[in-house]
Amino acid sequence: MMKKKEEEERKRKEEEEKKEEEKKKEEKKKMMKKREGRKKKEEEKEGEEKKKKEEEKKKKMKKREEEERKRKKEEEEERKEDEKKKNEYERKEEEEKKKREQDERKMKEGRRCKRRRRRRRR
Repeated sequence: MMKKKEEEERKRKEEEEKKEEEKKKEEKKKMMKKREGRKKKEEEKEGEEKKKKEEEKKKKMKKREEEERKRKKEEEEERKEDEKKKNEYERKEEEEKKKREQDERKMKEGRRCKRRRRRRRR
């Protein structure tokens, strides 16, 4: 009888231990699932952040390119304006030079005429 009781007690303990081990295994599985879930979420979050960074990078590049185009356009317009002013200045200089030469010719002609008149009078 004692042996039977001891045997039953031993069996009961073994079953309890088995149940405890099962519980521990289940808990471990749950923990692993949770860990995997967290890891997956973290990876997704990192992926989204990476995408955002890439998009921001693209936007910055686009903005930089646009600013570069604007700057080049402004420089080209400025260059054209300067060229226009230079041409206008040169044209005016040329006109003034011609006018001076014409005035000088007229003055010389006037002197000649005066000399001729004087000679005729004499």
